[in-house]
Amino acid sequence: MNYKPKQLIIIGDSSVYGWGDSEAGGWSTRLSRHWINSGKNAVIYSLGIRGDGLEDVAQRWYREWRCRGELRRNFPEGLLLSVGLNDTARIGREDGRPQLSVDAFRFGFERLLKQMKKEAQVMVIGLTPVNENKMPFAKCLWYSNKSCSLYESLIEESCLELDVPFLATYKNMRDELLWKEWITADGIHLNSEGHKWLFKRLREWAPLTTWVDL
Repeated sequence: MNYKPKQLIIIGDSSVYGWGDSEAGGWSTRLSRHWINSGKNAVIYSLGIRGDGLEDVAQRWYREWRCRGELRRNFPEGLLLSVGLNDTARIGREDGRPQLSVDAFRFGFERLLKQMKKEAQVMVIGLTPVNENKMPFAKCLWYSNKSCSLYESLIEESCLELDVPFLATYKNMRDELLWKEWITADGIHLNSEGHKWLFKRLREWAPLTTWVDL
């Protein structure tokens, strides 16, 4: 019998960290508990940092992945990436420059995927909507649903080109009638109900369920 558990790194921003979910610690933690309770032979390392954008994750992912090798340097076989929302924010005013331009984001995202694919099975999830009535966030950052939609489309295009499984979250959440009720008072983070919605999508997402049960 093989006792070595499969290892999945979930890396990204405050959504991965679980910010806003006072009930269960976020969708990543919910998924980890679900796998444990279901008897899955898998371990999740949740590596979310508040405020991280694409460039931050690109700088730290390899070190984070490599230092979690278990049992004679058997490094994690899976990587679930969730990043991009912070890159959409416009600085200083509603029509200010974004944290990372469209061209820079697309280039950097594809480069990151190529690097990750050399080491592990990569899967990607999209962005989540924001409540624009609550802007600016932290009195200086403007998030918009137009930008969320645009950047998620860039993520999806990159995944299609590189044959990486992608779960569209922004589009799907916006189709829900109650989506605005799933965002915290700050306008950008999911609350417990929002994290629960995302967890349920991941729990049933074929690329992830197939990976963990192989």
